[in-house]
Amino acid sequence: MYQGMRSCLLCILVAAVAAPVAHAAFKPVRGNPANRLASLPIEDYRYDYAKRCLKRPQRGTLMLQHWLESHAGGSFWGIMRCEKLGRHNYSLHSEGRAIDWHLDVHNSADRREAKRLINLFLAPDKLGSEHALARRMGIQELIWNCRSWWSGGESMGKYSACYDSKGHRRHIDDTTAHRNHIHIGLNRPGAKGKTSFWLNER
Repeated sequence: MYQGMRSCLLCILVAAVAAPVAHAAFKPVRGNPANRLASLPIEDYRYDYAKRCLKRPQRGTLMLQHWLESHAGGSFWGIMRCEKLGRHNYSLHSEGRAIDWHLDVHNSADRREAKRLINLFLAPDKLGSEHALARRMGIQELIWNCRSWWSGGESMGKYSACYDSKGHRRHIDDTTAHRNHIHIGLNRPGAKGKTSFWLNER
């Protein structure tokens, strides 16, 4: 029993030492817009499921669209789409809380821009707050090229739609795999434009 407790304690110590390394998945980015807000409290991680279909995009989603049009390569590919995912679960597009931003993985310039944009969203700010811009904008999910990030996650992990139950890559179309666009989903405060980034946008 003592040996088991000592092994358990060792696991905890190893995890504690390893944790900062795991959180270093994204490095600071020069010119991060989140840096100018570093003196303000940063939003906690949150994830809000969609529960219905609305008729029009939400205010914060349109603000994100306009921000992307001014600060990112690629092009707008849509917001609204009524899509039920389960008995009580809908796509964020159904509530006007997600943008598809066209960037094509088969184009080298688009791949670089997608990487730059994702790194920008998930980089720490100058005070070390992880995923600072995403949290301040209210971004709760990112999907690109069979990789995905969900609010509170450490890094871009495998996107489940691209893999079978054994972890083998499925043969699916580019849209389902998000190889021709980045999906950017917002939580409710972000979609309403009520997070620190949108309230202090210049």
